[in-house]
Amino acid sequence: MLASEVPMSHAVAGEPPAAAHRAVSLIVAPYSAAEWDLLSSLPNWTVVVSFTQAPERGVAAGLAGLDAVAAGRSFDSDLVRAVVATIYARHDGSASAPRGSLADAAELLAVARAAARLLERRADPADSAAYRQWVQSVAARVCRAGPSPGRPVARSDRRFLDRLGDALGLG
Repeated sequence: MLASEVPMSHAVAGEPPAAAHRAVSLIVAPYSAAEWDLLSSLPNWTVVVSFTQAPERGVAAGLAGLDAVAAGRSFDSDLVRAVVATIYARHDGSASAPRGSLADAAELLAVARAAARLLERRADPADSAAYRQWVQSVAARVCRAGPSPGRPVARSDRRFLDRLGDALGLG
């Protein structure tokens, strides 16, 4: 099934399911199935890789990441909302991967660079910026979460977030 044919189980921005499906289909149309899979998998990969940078953060960090992904539903970007709708529409809830799952930050950064290049070529500039900032915010929420909320972001997390921002073209 192509990404543009994914049945929508959640409305986009409060629209009826049929309208949400049409809206997502219009956003997905310029992307191949592999490209859309990359864009809709990057947020989940970001949660996982950000968490593995310091697993001692515990469950709170993973939940913060999932919450940050879900927060994309209220973004003022059709692209971000369509990606979130695709994530929620997946039957098994997992991030499918063009090349399997990501193992480390270096792989995540490479995928983030590829996504940024893809968005530069295909997306509306405002949607591109919103998507890239959203992915960065997902990582930041994971890095800030943990057993000591409100603690300063660790130097290693700051470096990771800076590298991710650079890979996404936010630097």
